[in-house]
Amino acid sequence: MIRLTEAVKHLIIINVILFLAASTLMGDYKYFLYLFYPESPMFRPWQPITHMFMHGNINHILFNMLTLFFIGPMMENDLGTKRFLTYYLACGLGGAVLHIISKFILIHYFGNVDEMNIPVVGASGAINGLFIGLAYLYPNLPMSLMFIPIPIKAKYLALFFIGGDLIWGLSGYNTGIAHYAHLGGALFGFLMLYYWRKKW
Repeated sequence: MIRLTEAVKHLIIINVILFLAASTLMGDYKYFLYLFYPESPMFRPWQPITHMFMHGNINHILFNMLTLFFIGPMMENDLGTKRFLTYYLACGLGGAVLHIISKFILIHYFGNVDEMNIPVVGASGAINGLFIGLAYLYPNLPMSLMFIPIPIKAKYLALFFIGGDLIWGLSGYNTGIAHYAHLGGALFGFLMLYYWRKKW
């Protein structure tokens, strides 16, 4: 049975409260917590942090919070609560950084100025960082997905999801998913754990 750790518990509570508030109380003010491209008139300096606690719909938050529920406690027990929170937030910020870089290229090199006012929300950068972290620390851990009936080692699942995000991101096809935010979270997570493990 999964024992819900303190940081994971509070992260889930904050995400759920903000999702309910955005859905019922905030109205258009919720957009000030989304992440817009820095040159957009809608951009605010706190958005790289706040966007990772906002979600677009019930499926979005359900997937991210279930992943946090199942993966988070193992990572928190391994890293400790303070380091886990640092890792989680850094992965979310890493997702924001790579997402903004991808927007910069689309806007300034491909002329897609409409991208400037399309926001991104969600904990996916942080969640992908956790997933990559789990695969890094426990590469041979068997994991099961709802749509795959057999366990697959964490390292292979990580490669599959990174490859998928990279292919979809480079394709330029509009999937409605911030693939570069996923990749940024994964990259920052890997680099942080690599650095920390060298010092442990």
